[in-house]
Amino acid sequence: MDLPAELLEYILCFPVLKHVDICNVSCSCKRLHDVCHGRGKVWGHQYKLRWPRLQKHYRQNECCDWQKEYRTRHTVGLQIRRTVVSISQRFFTEVVLGDSFAEIESLGAPEHFCEDELLSILNSDRRKSLTLKYYAKKILYFLRQKNILRSLKMFLEQPAEQQSALEGALLVDQYCNPLADVSLDGISSQLEEITDKVKKMLRIKNPSHPSLRVTQGDCFAVDDFDLQRQVVVTLNAVLYEQLQYKGNECDYYNPLNSYIHQVLLRRTGIPISLSVLYMTLARKLGVQLEPVNFPNHFLLRWCQQQRGSGDIYDFVYIDAFGKGKQLTAKECEYLIGHQVTADYYNAISTTEVLLRMVGNLLNIGKRGEGNEKSYQLLRDSLDLYLTINPDNVQYLLLQARLYFHLGIWPEKVLDILQHIQALDPSQHGAVGYLVQHTLEHIQHKKHPVEPEVKRRSAPEHLELQYSVGLIMKHKRSGYNCAIYGWDPKCTMSQEWITTMRVHQLSSGANQPFYNVLVQDGTCRYAAQENLEPHSAPLEIAHPEVGRYFSEFHDSHYVANEELQTRYPEDMAETLGTSERIGCV
Repeated sequence: MDLPAELLEYILCFPVLKHVDICNVSCSCKRLHDVCHGRGKVWGHQYKLRWPRLQKHYRQNECCDWQKEYRTRHTVGLQIRRTVVSISQRFFTEVVLGDSFAEIESLGAPEHFCEDELLSILNSDRRKSLTLKYYAKKILYFLRQKNILRSLKMFLEQPAEQQSALEGALLVDQYCNPLADVSLDGISSQLEEITDKVKKMLRIKNPSHPSLRVTQGDCFAVDDFDLQRQVVVTLNAVLYEQLQYKGNECDYYNPLNSYIHQVLLRRTGIPISLSVLYMTLARKLGVQLEPVNFPNHFLLRWCQQQRGSGDIYDFVYIDAFGKGKQLTAKECEYLIGHQVTADYYNAISTTEVLLRMVGNLLNIGKRGEGNEKSYQLLRDSLDLYLTINPDNVQYLLLQARLYFHLGIWPEKVLDILQHIQALDPSQHGAVGYLVQHTLEHIQHKKHPVEPEVKRRSAPEHLELQYSVGLIMKHKRSGYNCAIYGWDPKCTMSQEWITTMRVHQLSSGANQPFYNVLVQDGTCRYAAQENLEPHSAPLEIAHPEVGRYFSEFHDSHYVANEELQTRYPEDMAETLGTSERIGCV
């Protein structure tokens, strides 16, 4: 007890001590209580040791009640985990979660505490707590998107001349990829590296070029056209020859082509994303280019007159998708194969650039295969489009139909339909139909149907050879998969049975069929005779694994509580006699 307070603090900050130990020490006597709570060093050390990711939210040497912060963060963590578990139990039957996460917001907890706890769940043991991770990921997706949408609204409120196309495109990227580590600082840093490469090459050609004297963040313009041309030629050489950027002609409709961080990572994109990149780099070097909403092929224009001009022939048009090729107005028409009016050569605002970019993603979502991934892209791009242009009746109606189809947010569907009716009364037919069926859906949700329970011991299930959770291989297609459900006979429509040529199987449709999660991210329905136990079972990298399974145990998945209620006898089969089943 005679040791100096500083030395006692040093001892109590020893890494082996946890928060429970500090609580016990502080309760032992007044002297140690004062040491633990006096200057805050002990609790501050505990806080930083347990939650290192949160340090970025505090200034260095910030004076703070660290015990209070610790208690708040600890309490939020417990609340978040309880909420994630309850969501797992209540929303297992929903293919797409809608407004299921509103209660996270109702906790009133600091957002960075909620996010940190969700990340802690996601970063825990890879093979365990799969269901907890599945819903934690969805909640984190929801919370980050909410914040990004708020940032987008603030961005759109800025004066048009202050809006950066790069920043707007990045917000689109972040909203569609909320779990990716994408930041404006990170993207700007990568662009500065490219700018430095251009300056290095430019210095060889013209050591006195004014662009070389500009430091990061300076705003300037090169007036001399010969000097501008040197910048453009050098930019093309670095971007397309040295760094090998190119338009993605082979996989044009891949949504990754629209995301700035992916364009920089993969060095490929579509006309609009490459144009945003090209325009940003050119402006950093003093050349002012403007975006042109040309049909079917986004372009940039470069004025060749000293003062602004309205004549389309006073501009050179740059095709960033075509390796920076410079075109005349007439050559732009050859690019798309038909003539257009002069209006299509006009420069557009940043808001219009974002609408075009989001519109591309919308079209890709509509072209999708009807799986969760394409539905998510469609939802995300509709959210973005209607944030930018909230009164577009066409897309409001599409959003209402999408939510109705997915069976989510029925109350929001009614709000959207009411808004559509106010904007365009001629839509009363479509609106009336959706209102009627949405009200029926709301009534149906009040009286949910209990899920069917399937027992292996039932006489009609005696032909079943495999259990939920087993890792299988498809004999014909060769894919690896995990079983998450089964039927004693094929339950698909006659049309599906004919299309899939089920009648060509030796047992046809009159055999057990299994619902399987496939390694490529799809869900399929496979006949028993086409499946065999995998000789070297490994985990299946499927986004829906956590929805059905709690952990991967040696050679199989363990069904979570929700799946066990549907297949109560499969759990024992999987855990107790997996070796026997694997040999059938």
